[in-house]
Amino acid sequence: MVSRRSDRRAKRAASLARTRDLPIPTPVAARAAQAGKRRIAFVVYRGNPRVGGQGVYTRHVTRELVRLGHSVEVFSGPPWPLLDEGVGFTPIPSLDLYRDPDPWRTPALAEFRSWPDLVEFLTTKTGGFAEPWTFGMRVKKVLRARREEFDLLHDNQCMATGILDLHYDGWPVLETLHHPITVDRRIALAHAESLKQRFGSWRWYGFLRMQIRVVQQLPAVLTVSHNSRRDIHQQMDVPLSRLTVVPVGVDHEVFRPYEGAIPQPGRLMVTTSSDVAMKGLVPLLEAAALLRRERSIALVIIGRPKSEGAVARAIERLGLSDCVTTISGVSDEEMARLYGEAEIAVIPSLYEGFSLPAIEAMACGVAVVATTGGALPEVMGHEAGVLVEPNNPAALATAIATLLDDPDRRAAMGRAGRARVMERFTWEVTARGTAACYEAVLAGRDLPEAVDFR
Repeated sequence: MVSRRSDRRAKRAASLARTRDLPIPTPVAARAAQAGKRRIAFVVYRGNPRVGGQGVYTRHVTRELVRLGHSVEVFSGPPWPLLDEGVGFTPIPSLDLYRDPDPWRTPALAEFRSWPDLVEFLTTKTGGFAEPWTFGMRVKKVLRARREEFDLLHDNQCMATGILDLHYDGWPVLETLHHPITVDRRIALAHAESLKQRFGSWRWYGFLRMQIRVVQQLPAVLTVSHNSRRDIHQQMDVPLSRLTVVPVGVDHEVFRPYEGAIPQPGRLMVTTSSDVAMKGLVPLLEAAALLRRERSIALVIIGRPKSEGAVARAIERLGLSDCVTTISGVSDEEMARLYGEAEIAVIPSLYEGFSLPAIEAMACGVAVVATTGGALPEVMGHEAGVLVEPNNPAALATAIATLLDDPDRRAAMGRAGRARVMERFTWEVTARGTAACYEAVLAGRDLPEAVDFR
């Protein structure tokens, strides 16, 4: 008993030490707006540029908006965003209870400074996800004191009560909703392996009740694909008249074919932001097990699956540890070079509202095998890759094997994918479409079905 207590004290002391070593970033002033351009308060509850599409979207769309002459200040909770020159930044501190290297930590008493801190802690300790809700409380207080400095509030998928309160205060609001999180919840529940896990998923996704209620009352919602627009309307009951489509982009100067990046025979690559059933990694691993019966393959996973999660268990169960490599923490350029060393990029997701990995691979000139889940057919078109039904390892294995045996077809798909990205999916196109939405919101006009600045 004494040893366990000592161990707990040691862990708590280490956590407190790390807390003191995590300074809050210094605010950065935004570049002033050019004549006739807008002043935008851009909010995102967590800005991590390496995990999930929200941080990637935040960095690139704000950079391009500034290049167009707008003034943009990002208000973000931790993990902090990576932003480019000219983009302003105001940190919105939280308890950051999921951070590395001590996730699910117990904060020191001195860290509790406000009601949102207590709500965040208690909700997390009872299995819920509080960040959108508590971020909304915090950012509302900050922005209410700065209303005269901005023309419009652009919320990147927080959809918290605090955002709705700012709307009713008189702020013009544009909401970006990448895809309906109701899909994530449905897939998580369908793949729960026990009643305890099912209850845990219901508890975790409790924040959805708030987000659905909020988004139904916001006047303008931007989403990234026609598939997401339809699903948001059907699953979250948002009127189509309030929904518009502006596709996201890729940094085509970084994600490109690199001279010297030579495809390695049999190498496959998949990029995933999280170890969840929706990303389809387990079906891909089962497809890899089928493939290696007949040929030599190597699967590179860009991401960090949980050490004891479903993906790790599948690798062990299928005997794939010698041909699967996981890599995390790579830069965009390193990722692009890794794409160039793969013969095929695989997007095995059960559902995607858009899929940044798909257009990143296409921009690198790599042939893609993907599923028909969500918006993937819309994003890829007919020439950049092969589409199969979701959650079908045999179909994945067949499509991959067919392309591995046909280098000319892979090359043609790679060229077609790069051309499609350059025509449709650049961040400048995204920013111009987003700016057009700002003007519609400020003028009180209905949003068009889609905004396209190709």
